[in-house]
Amino acid sequence: MLSKKLRLKLPMLFMALGFFIFGSAQHEVVEATETQKFVIATDTTFAPFEFQDANGEFVGIDMELIQAIADDQGFEVEIRPLGFNAALQALETKQVDGVIAGMSITDERKQTFDFSEPYFESGVVMAVADDSDISSYEDLEGQNVAVKTGTEGATFAESIKDEYGFTTTVFEDSANMYQDVLSGNSVAAFEDYPVMAYAIEDQGLALKLATDKEAGSSYGFAVSKDTNPELLAMFNAGLANLKADGTYQAIQEKYLGASVDTSLDVPAQNGKTYIIATDTTFAPFEFQDANGNYVGIDMDLIREIAKDQGFGIEIRPLGFNAALQALEAKQVDAVIAGMSITDERKQTFDFSEPYFESGVVMAVAADSDIDSYEDLEGLTVAVKTGTEGATFAESIKDEYGFTLSTFDDSANMYQDVIAGNSVAAFEDYPVMAYAIEGQGIALKLATEKEAGGSYGIAVAKDTNPELLNMINTGLANLQSNGTYEEIVNDYLGSDTEESNTSFFGLIQENWKTLLQGLGRTILITFASIVIALALGIFIGLFSVSPNKALNWIATIYVDIMRGVPLIVLAFFVYFSIPQLMGIRMSSTVAGIITLSLNAAAYLAEIFRGGIKAVDVGQMEAGRSLGLTYQTTMNKIILPQAIRIMIPSFINQFVITLKDTSILSIIGLVELTQTGKIIIARTYASGNMWLIIGLMYIIVITILTKISKKLEGRLKNG
Repeated sequence: MLSKKLRLKLPMLFMALGFFIFGSAQHEVVEATETQKFVIATDTTFAPFEFQDANGEFVGIDMELIQAIADDQGFEVEIRPLGFNAALQALETKQVDGVIAGMSITDERKQTFDFSEPYFESGVVMAVADDSDISSYEDLEGQNVAVKTGTEGATFAESIKDEYGFTTTVFEDSANMYQDVLSGNSVAAFEDYPVMAYAIEDQGLALKLATDKEAGSSYGFAVSKDTNPELLAMFNAGLANLKADGTYQAIQEKYLGASVDTSLDVPAQNGKTYIIATDTTFAPFEFQDANGNYVGIDMDLIREIAKDQGFGIEIRPLGFNAALQALEAKQVDAVIAGMSITDERKQTFDFSEPYFESGVVMAVAADSDIDSYEDLEGLTVAVKTGTEGATFAESIKDEYGFTLSTFDDSANMYQDVIAGNSVAAFEDYPVMAYAIEGQGIALKLATEKEAGGSYGIAVAKDTNPELLNMINTGLANLQSNGTYEEIVNDYLGSDTEESNTSFFGLIQENWKTLLQGLGRTILITFASIVIALALGIFIGLFSVSPNKALNWIATIYVDIMRGVPLIVLAFFVYFSIPQLMGIRMSSTVAGIITLSLNAAAYLAEIFRGGIKAVDVGQMEAGRSLGLTYQTTMNKIILPQAIRIMIPSFINQFVITLKDTSILSIIGLVELTQTGKIIIARTYASGNMWLIIGLMYIIVITILTKISKKLEGRLKNG
């Protein structure tokens, strides 16, 4: 049985493990100086006042305003985007010094907080779906209306709902509120006017304003009641200075335009945001540059088409196969990935007009004597799945007597030839030419270019004709005005930027990207193992329960989860479940669910084995003393079983961490996928895989040391 001393230490040891995992992030805190530093809480989704931009930075009117005031008054701010309700609670409990979150100044709130001078005059407006006939409050009778908690819109809707006979659904963020109207669950949304106008006019939200603006309250900066008068005084003084020197007006105009508050005529726009999937490693069409941005012919082209046609795009680099499956499952709206238009694919997808005429070429190692297809007899040739090169090689392999080795990305295909495992590679001509001429890969072209197919942008069959029409129109416009030619020449011209592909050069140029991948790996592992531990304990207890039904449930779960390969489970969770349920799921959520379900089965067996390892006489002795089954299990069996199980738990944590690498197949950019993306840009696979391997070894070695130390303490306890 565990000693009292050891039982007290165990939680501390687990806390130490958690500190190791997240410690590096917590230590990135600027040391205190003579300059005062205040912690300011804000909302997460209240554009244009506070929202996260494409680079992950929180921007908006509130964010720029508080920073400008801090600069003016000589203090520092640490922004904490908590969400509106959590921000207010944090201020009440004095976990933060102030809140700026598009927060209306009301008499009720004045009882709890002190407010600054107003910094924005708001108002309330009602918006409905583009095709809705609702044009007045009277039309809302018997209907449901969406509002966001804490906003002027929510307060106004609450004040009139009884008069006009509608009910309200309250959301924590604006995005979900808008989506509720778009999906038809609510017929309208009440929102603060500048927020709604920004969403419709600047973000292309498929809603329209249905009413004139109602008078609203003012927004203010809040501190706890009678707690922080100095901060409030500095805010007011800084605000006055910014208004006087024009900075305040410039911030507003940056996000709202010069006249957004003087006109209520905000036209509904048809533009909306589409999710575009792409490959991760197909330079020069799509690849990640040294700054972590996805660039290439395809990326520049789809962005320019979207700009030309007035719709928004969200790029999802999933990998070629995963991108096609996501499109079939309707998780994305389109795919642009150097994708050849073939009769077979036309049965599943609708294609745009061709945007690039490809071709196929064979490349061999720089010192190879192979110079014709006849030389390939009896040898192995490398191809990349889904490419023109793969299709061409498949069509001639029987004639020339060679076999194929298929890869998911170009970089590994090239490396297979350089390593001598394959004698040649068939690849789309522009991709191969870019790799050899632009990136200096140690291959050479061995044949003339064969005629190939054309690249097109794909949407699901008979699903998205409006998007396809806009793509074709935009493409035609870009080809006629010269933009298309500029994009192609940017990547296929002779001038290319060289990268330092030495071991330390790769670390120097990519350390931020690598640490992001490692952090994502650890975060996903930690989240998965916590969920798996909770689920595994229940399944493990079911397996040792005297109840036959619970035994049966545990056995079926463990057999299924241990019998299904992790990669199949990942595909099922990410592609099949959303398709069956008609939902969309991010790769991060799908990855955590996959690892949790898989690890829970093994943890359940560890739990069962630990309990079974305790001498059966212990249970019999406890029952003979009159203790219940549950009491005997909790007081006698489990404390002994924990000693046996802890090392195995740590081992499963290590296994789950390594299993995250499989999730790259669904487009999750963890550490292994990060390495693939860097290799696709640099083609330095040898050094990069050495770096990735060392990072895994360092983390896993630390976890192993913790496990052994914990095991030693348990034995001595």
